[in-house]
Amino acid sequence: MKKQLLPLVLLLFTFCQEKAAPPNPISPIPDERQIAWQKLEYYGFIHFNMNTFSDREWGFGDEKPEQFNPTALDARQWARIASEAGMKGLIITAKHHDGFCLWPSAYTEHSVKNSPWRDGKGDLIREFADACREYGLKVGIYYSPWDRNHPDYGKPEYITYMRNQLTELLTNYGDIFEVWFDGANGGTGWYGGANEERKVDKLTYYDWPTTHQLVRDLQPGAMLFSDAGPDVRWVGNEHGFAYESTWSNLMRDSVYAGMPEYSDKWASGQENGTHWVPAESDVSIRPGWYYHAYEDHKVKTLPQLMEIFYKSIGRNSSLLINFPVDTRGLIHENDEKAILQFAAKVREDFETNLAQDAEISASLELGKGYEAELTIDGDYNTYWTVPGGQIESQLELDFGNEINFNRLLLQEFTPLGQRVKSFSLEVEKDGAWVKIASGTTIGYKRILRFPDVNAQKIRIRFEDGKDIPVISELGVYSAPKLLLAPEIKREKSGLVTLVSPDEGLEIRYSLDGSEPSQTYQEPFLVEKATTLQVLSADPNSGQKSEISRKDMEVPKAKWESSGERAIDENPATYFTSSDNELIVDLGEKLTIEGFTYLPMQARYPSGHITEYTFWVSLDGKNWQKISSGEFSNVVNSPIEQFIRFDPTEAKFIKLQALKTADGNSATVGELGVLTR
Repeated sequence: MKKQLLPLVLLLFTFCQEKAAPPNPISPIPDERQIAWQKLEYYGFIHFNMNTFSDREWGFGDEKPEQFNPTALDARQWARIASEAGMKGLIITAKHHDGFCLWPSAYTEHSVKNSPWRDGKGDLIREFADACREYGLKVGIYYSPWDRNHPDYGKPEYITYMRNQLTELLTNYGDIFEVWFDGANGGTGWYGGANEERKVDKLTYYDWPTTHQLVRDLQPGAMLFSDAGPDVRWVGNEHGFAYESTWSNLMRDSVYAGMPEYSDKWASGQENGTHWVPAESDVSIRPGWYYHAYEDHKVKTLPQLMEIFYKSIGRNSSLLINFPVDTRGLIHENDEKAILQFAAKVREDFETNLAQDAEISASLELGKGYEAELTIDGDYNTYWTVPGGQIESQLELDFGNEINFNRLLLQEFTPLGQRVKSFSLEVEKDGAWVKIASGTTIGYKRILRFPDVNAQKIRIRFEDGKDIPVISELGVYSAPKLLLAPEIKREKSGLVTLVSPDEGLEIRYSLDGSEPSQTYQEPFLVEKATTLQVLSADPNSGQKSEISRKDMEVPKAKWESSGERAIDENPATYFTSSDNELIVDLGEKLTIEGFTYLPMQARYPSGHITEYTFWVSLDGKNWQKISSGEFSNVVNSPIEQFIRFDPTEAKFIKLQALKTADGNSATVGELGVLTR
């Protein structure tokens, strides 16, 4: 009788065991608002303001309110598209650097109340907030601390003005989930007619602690964004890419908004960071942040957007994708198509978690309530962990039969801190374990991509960490292959080479803007301005890639210059000018309608031109100034700049740098002309 009761007693004893004490947190740890924000993962930016109508990236501040006049503005369209794309919120540029306000602020005349839109009775922030909430989206506000319009910018009086406007925005439009402060501030501006340069001490001028407290008092649940946080930090680039090792920990007291060395020294976070300040990766769906008609065919492709996804959300960062709303007041059709394709592909890649059908075991477990099975239960708040001191440990999955997969997803339970410093993925082959992938940090979410693998058993080895691993979720996926378009290369002679992204694919192209149908056999000359379109096709499956488009100008075969590297059609090379100018002999007289400037593309750039003058000549001696202005935001977003002007004849052109971002000699990655 006692022998029969013993197994039952042991079973009851095991069942009644209390859950083991949880591991101690590893400082720093997130607060409640940061935990809630991180779970959003992905939301949208709306860049729509005066720049939309002045066709600039950064307005100078001298624009007039009557320029702001969208013809068909529909904030509900923005919200609908964001919702259909799976976004959880939207942030709008309530006031950009030019100072124009999208709401009828009581503290300035430079706002929608003096525009023809809605007969001066409109409030775009109200329409935006109402539309977001109708579609279940959270509402965010971008407010530029810099104001190139306001006469008091740089003086103490401006700080009072800024806080008065923030009070309007944070009290009149309901709950705000994020307040976004730009790091660009101080420089040339209109400033009420002064037309001068005003520099401020970015560390002290804004008295950020008092401004942050104002936001805390008015919107306790709002995340505060800037280079330095305090709640969420800039990722340090505008490509949308986080880092192979991305820590949510930051040495916050060493950072301030707009600091020059931020991207290189601080943006990836620090293992020994003192505060929890996770990264946000911001990127525009087009090259520019504001709408420009010439970028209608430069919307990011599906492969580009997927690369951004895996290098942002897949690297312990949130993702903020920008829509440059057009002059109608609508998200352009091309942008809508791109973002919905992106959302569909993300859903396809992560449709089925193969790990949920596997038998999972661990080398070690802390005890009841921390079993390995909790990593595949779909609940972020449960997790597997191990006894103290056991940093090296592993999880093993047996799928019962051989499966095909190419993605691994891991999540740490971040309320207990970020811990893992290195891990690897192994598969069992012929009785031995073979490493196929590895990573460093995990954080809220880490996704590894690798070529297709077939295996029945896999194991994840946690090799190093700040303390024992605490793993909330684990996923194994088989993402369908995405066919990439061919790479387009052009030489100075005009010779075009198309490079296949994979073996066994057929390349097709067209030179008249039509659907690519001509089969590529060998390099070919393009001797006049035209539009090249290309795609890859799999002759076996019939699958096609997206069409890649490149607008080509007249070839540079006849061009001559002492700055040869600036006209060699190779974006990886660059010319450094000792006298801050570049003269090019076009070799023939051309009618040009503009020019292009590609900033230096090197890893550690220098000499980006921020203010320029462009000249033309027929003889190389007598010069005529055609255009003068600024290249905005070229340090953070070193994309090709397009400057247009009335048609003019030229045999010689000269780009003169009036100012560079760092004060060093001007550099030019590539200089071009526009003839159409």
